[in-house]
Amino acid sequence: MVIALLAGLLLHFTWIMWVLAILGLIVGFLNVSKEEARSFLLAAIGLILAASSVQVLPFVGELITRIMSNLVSFIAPAILVVALKSLFETAKD
Repeated sequence: MVIALLAGLLLHFTWIMWVLAILGLIVGFLNVSKEEARSFLLAAIGLILAASSVQVLPFVGELITRIMSNLVSFIAPAILVVALKSLFETAKD
């Protein structure tokens, strides 16, 4: 998440999004356990909803939008992995 923050503040390269997406996949596979899945998914949904509405803020909206865009690029692949893992766990029961 620090990389996403710094990339939003300093770097404006398109390849950063790919790096963040790959790191998000790694986080989704390795760092989110079954016990954390529900709270992770709920927090991620809240973050994505907030990211879509922050651009209307005067003066800082563009900067915060860039940062949130990078955070969403990082978290969206992790959401996909965790949601699929949760779905398969639920289907097994």
